[in-house]
Amino acid sequence: MNNYPFGSNSPKSFNAYPRGDFDIESGNIKRTRRSKVSSFYPVRMIKSLANRLHYYYKLHPLLVFFVSLAFGVTILIGLSLYEHHYRMLRNYRKLDEGFSNYYPYAKLKNLVMVAGHSVYTSSSCEKVDKEDSWFLEPYQKNPGQAATFLTHIKEGVESTAQDDAALLLFSGGETRKAAGPRSEAQSYWTVADSKGWFGKEESVKWRALTEEHARDSFENLLFSVCRFRELTGAYPQNITVVSYDFKEERFANLHRSAIEFP
Repeated sequence: MNNYPFGSNSPKSFNAYPRGDFDIESGNIKRTRRSKVSSFYPVRMIKSLANRLHYYYKLHPLLVFFVSLAFGVTILIGLSLYEHHYRMLRNYRKLDEGFSNYYPYAKLKNLVMVAGHSVYTSSSCEKVDKEDSWFLEPYQKNPGQAATFLTHIKEGVESTAQDDAALLLFSGGETRKAAGPRSEAQSYWTVADSKGWFGKEESVKWRALTEEHARDSFENLLFSVCRFRELTGAYPQNITVVSYDFKEERFANLHRSAIEFP
């Protein structure tokens, strides 16, 4: 028996036939067909759409023309509206940026709101602590009611004086028809002015204003926040409310949550 060594001198393997299908009968090699590279799908889709349109155009030329015209006009109108909307937004932003330099109280960050509860009807401010100087509802005609109003006004002035970044707003509209065109807010401001702002005139008077539309405690808070935004260009960072003790829960939880502050 002959031994054939295997190692570095061993014969190497090779392909007896080239790749492809070999036809035994004819002795020829069948070459495999190479698959054509498919064109990009969006291109094929566009071509297909163009062919369909061309086909329909031959069948119904007028119909295809009017449909194409309507589609083009719709696109133009949409683009025109979008451009107009974009220009308006840009103009509003420029306008807001321009007015930001004209807010008279832009440096003030906090709000002190005194909720009004009555209209001052006296022709003079000599008896501000007397009930007959105020227009009172039957349930308000109690001894010390006018003194309570005065206490609220004073507390609002003092709270503002302690905060250099605070804006004082007396809030309350023309809530008493019989009292005439006089607002609660203006009444409180007038009383504070008659009292010389309780010794804080130089510090407080220039940043004490009114909100004269509120009809109840919720509007006192909501409208005062809006008024603050109107005067400063921003919403308040902190809010101090001066009112009756029994309304604390109402303001601190119900109304504050309703306007989602902070």
